[in-house]
Amino acid sequence: MQNNFLTTIRSLKIIDGCKGSQVYAFPSTSGAGTSGDRGPPLRSNFSLRSKSVHYTQLPSRHHHSPSVLTDSLLPFGLPSVDMINPSIDPYLRPVDPVSTLADMYRRLAAAECDPGADLCDLHLEQHSVLRSMNDLKLLRRVLRAARVHASDVHRRVVLSALLRYERREDEFVPAPAPLAPCTKTSPSLECPKATLYPDPPGMPLNPYCPCHRPASLIPSDSTRVRHRGEADADGDLWFIIGEEEVLCVRSCIAALSIPLNALLYGGFAEAQRDRIDFTHNGISVSAMKAVDVYSRTGQIDSISPEIIVELLSFSNKFCCEELKADCDARLTAMVHGTDEALQLIEYGLEETSYLLVAACLQCFLRELPHSLHDPDVARLLCSPEGRERLEAAGNASFALYYFLSQVAMEEDMKSNTTIMLLERLGECAAPGWQRQQAMHQLGCVMLERGEYKDAQRWFEEAAKDGHIYSWVGVARAKYKRGHKYAAYKLLNTILDQFEPAGWMYQERSLYCVGKEKLNDLVTATSLDPTLSYPYKYRAITLMEEDKVGAAIVEVNKILGFKVSTDLLELRAWFFLAQEDYKGAMQDVRALMTLDPGYLFFHGKVHGDHLIEAMRGYVQQMDMADCWLQLYDRWSAVDDIGSLAVVHQMLAKEPNSGLRFRQSLLLLRLNCQKAAMRSLRQARNSTNCRYERLVYEGWILYDTGHKEEALEKAEESINVKQTFEALFLKAYALGDTSFDDPKFADYVINILNAAVNCASDNLRKGQAFNNMGSIYVDIENFAVAESCYEKALGLKHTRAHQGLARVFYVTNRKKAAYDEMTKLIEKAKNNASAYEKRSEYCERENAMSDLNTATTLDPLRTYPYRYRAAVMMDDRREDDAIAELTRVINFKPDLQLLHLRAAFYESMHKTELAVRDCEAALCFEPTHGDTLDLYHRAREPKLDEPHS
Repeated sequence: MQNNFLTTIRSLKIIDGCKGSQVYAFPSTSGAGTSGDRGPPLRSNFSLRSKSVHYTQLPSRHHHSPSVLTDSLLPFGLPSVDMINPSIDPYLRPVDPVSTLADMYRRLAAAECDPGADLCDLHLEQHSVLRSMNDLKLLRRVLRAARVHASDVHRRVVLSALLRYERREDEFVPAPAPLAPCTKTSPSLECPKATLYPDPPGMPLNPYCPCHRPASLIPSDSTRVRHRGEADADGDLWFIIGEEEVLCVRSCIAALSIPLNALLYGGFAEAQRDRIDFTHNGISVSAMKAVDVYSRTGQIDSISPEIIVELLSFSNKFCCEELKADCDARLTAMVHGTDEALQLIEYGLEETSYLLVAACLQCFLRELPHSLHDPDVARLLCSPEGRERLEAAGNASFALYYFLSQVAMEEDMKSNTTIMLLERLGECAAPGWQRQQAMHQLGCVMLERGEYKDAQRWFEEAAKDGHIYSWVGVARAKYKRGHKYAAYKLLNTILDQFEPAGWMYQERSLYCVGKEKLNDLVTATSLDPTLSYPYKYRAITLMEEDKVGAAIVEVNKILGFKVSTDLLELRAWFFLAQEDYKGAMQDVRALMTLDPGYLFFHGKVHGDHLIEAMRGYVQQMDMADCWLQLYDRWSAVDDIGSLAVVHQMLAKEPNSGLRFRQSLLLLRLNCQKAAMRSLRQARNSTNCRYERLVYEGWILYDTGHKEEALEKAEESINVKQTFEALFLKAYALGDTSFDDPKFADYVINILNAAVNCASDNLRKGQAFNNMGSIYVDIENFAVAESCYEKALGLKHTRAHQGLARVFYVTNRKKAAYDEMTKLIEKAKNNASAYEKRSEYCERENAMSDLNTATTLDPLRTYPYRYRAAVMMDDRREDDAIAELTRVINFKPDLQLLHLRAAFYESMHKTELAVRDCEAALCFEPTHGDTLDLYHRAREPKLDEPHS
């Protein structure tokens, strides 16, 4: 080969963990003990996934020995392998993700060139396919693309509300009203006004929205006024309504619609009369006078809502399209919140007023999930009659029920509301992916409700429409109905017909026993190490064999890279069985940080009750002890342990600073929504304006508003110069390259000012670490080394990584290796450290470190890419492809797909190279390197017909 792929892989732009203050490379497990025995196993039926609103009063913690405490804390026994079956994912899961992504990109690219194509629907399909990959940023980008290409008001309303719903944790405070004006940093694609009125010609959607545009560019009634030439004409026609007459201009009334023109100038008797009886046409004198004014001037100003509703009815009866549009717009402008929406939507539905119904619907959607608990709203959105009425008004669509059913399933998967919304989704679904989605989700909900016959029917419908993953639901429903062998045969058929995947073996394991079951679970883990069920099953099996320590070790394997509430609960259970109440308390506190409303023991006991029950048997710490514990755990990169300490400190002395630290830990654990919730709580709980400004700045920074975050930092500094305000400013400024030494000095001076302010050593160590990174960027390695040494002196353990980097670039490779070894020894979870140390040693040792990194965290992609590059250098091309394919099968990734495409191109397998490029571009359509490779790989294809 001409290209040296090992050199290529080393030159790729891989995020350097030394930079930045928030290092997400250590998703830590807690300090789980691995020894100790327990008494006879306790068994009980329960589900780790179940939640309910029921509570069980725990026995008093007083006057009991620890062994008695164990029994009282396990009133429902220990986990049973029979009750932890994995849930079926309620979204589309392609059996061949790469080919599906490639096909999606091709269709999107073709639609871009077709003026008649529905790009909005294609992006919504893309969103559904990508949900299985659980990349929140990617899903939001796809939703934004769908919103940009929504050509009608209804879908703009729905997708804008969906974007707002997905971002609800980012708000400083809940919006005062669903249609409140946008703030300066509100995304313009979420603007409630922008959904209802099109943008002025030449005015781009970004960065402006109607809430912040110049008044001259905001659509208003004045732009819709039609000054008729006969505005001052004398009346020549009287409409009689009861005992009164309304004088009008015949030609003006006739101009309102074709039916009125036929009535007044056609062959009807009224054409020969100058007085026409309108008594029985359902219009009042006041409304008829308003019709007269509108017919002459084109204006309906200063008219009460009741009269406008009458005009709306009149316009429908006589097909006055312009009058109807103006009434629709005027009533729409009166919708400011849910109360007005509830009052006006009936008029809108009765008169099929498209814009008014859309505005009212927007109110309900922006108050989800609470609005679904309103009987009137639920009746409209959930019932077949409600859907028909919305459809008649042009406001029912698959997109609407796609959003509503997603919210309902998150709220309560088993509720009747969820079932009804999914039924409406099915009624709106077109053949293809939409029908697959609706039928599959109905199957998932029916399965959860225990209605297995109906579940099987819906899953079969989805599978017949082409969704292969739904056969898993069919098998599960058959198994629940007692047909275990039929379920087993069905999974065998799937494994024979398609490329095996981890979820296939996981599912088949449910229908077999003994060694065969364990072998299937081992295969499932090897194909997809992110699946939780195999670890949980093996752990519970070990516990039932009185090997509690080994069970904890098994759970730790996945908690090292995937933190979730069910895994933390399971480990807490094991700690209780082991009578390790300190470990159990830690996991319960960490879990309660992730989900404050979580219920333990089959949804019977709230976490706060469990903490209270264990309190007397775990050494209590005052705030000083807690700070020491936090310092030690933070320094040991023990993020779960740190979360538990912060949770305890917040219970003692709630304050915004601790909430802020909590958000940093949650970000490291990749729990972004929980992190934003903590950051918002920090902002809302402080009474100090300068602190509130800092937390607002971090929220803005984390949501992509860098300039606005800097403004908040400056504003806070002007009020009071504090460490956190200066650190935020330096961090936001430091998110750039330091080509200009003066700019680097400026940021360093800010950090120096920060460390001179009052703060604790945890934060000051981070500041020195960041200073070291900047000095490395400007190649001042001596000062950088000093900064890292200061950070280490403050026990900022991650500074070992920066110091190792300095040693390496100054030709002290052995010292760099030793420095990373120190980090490996100190860090609780050290997959990142092993990965980084591999850069400072020879190939054999590097491979060993990278293999260890993969074992600790199989989601880290660099080790796979490095190993594949080494194989390509050794001309082991098939092995290199297999190495990349192994991880792509459970984690499709832009860089992995790009690298495999490059390998395929070098092997002259252009068709496979093109496919991988297309799949990668489905993630990021503008990725320059992949686009270049894509066009290069396609060139032989273009030449083939001429050869």
